[in-house]
Amino acid sequence: MSKVRTAVFQKPKKGNYTCGDSYFFEETEDGFLCAIADGLGSGDMAKESSQIAIDEIKKLKDSPPEEILRNINSALTGKRGVVIGILKLNFNQGTFSFLSVGNIGLIAINADHQKYRYISNAGYLAGYQRSFKFEEKKLELDMNFILFSDGVTERELSKEYMKGSNVDDLVTLYSHLSDEVRKDDTTLIAMHYEED
Repeated sequence: MSKVRTAVFQKPKKGNYTCGDSYFFEETEDGFLCAIADGLGSGDMAKESSQIAIDEIKKLKDSPPEEILRNINSALTGKRGVVIGILKLNFNQGTFSFLSVGNIGLIAINADHQKYRYISNAGYLAGYQRSFKFEEKKLELDMNFILFSDGVTERELSKEYMKGSNVDDLVTLYSHLSDEVRKDDTTLIAMHYEED
């Protein structure tokens, strides 16, 4: 049985058919990995870069986050570039870690509805090697995580329903109550961690 319930909202920028964001999530016996890559700009060229990043994550999903980012960076040489956020839950150690470059955000919400917003590393990945820092915290039962691209607005994130533990309801409400016309490619992934 799954320990992480997941729901996703994604919509391209107004006027585009292709969303420049790509995402991936997978649960194993030992943990859970979720990532959003947002290609710089929008449309097909942005999608190409974001998909390259996600393909690298799929290949290296068991590697440390810093190694994954180094490989993504190399794979993007000569491409448009991406901003990226990677969330890893380690069930055995009872921890979660988040590494982000650029404006992919994460909000963690505990069972008492206390919210914590994680700050990204500045910049983007486009083939230039650099150092990264990531945060590791204690994983608590009944935690919610909201991973999102920059198409999600601060006003939308401040809504009370964002604290709900039912991720399907949260994403459904977001799709109905958020801005109908997206000013940027938008991806929001809501996750709820619970023991099976």
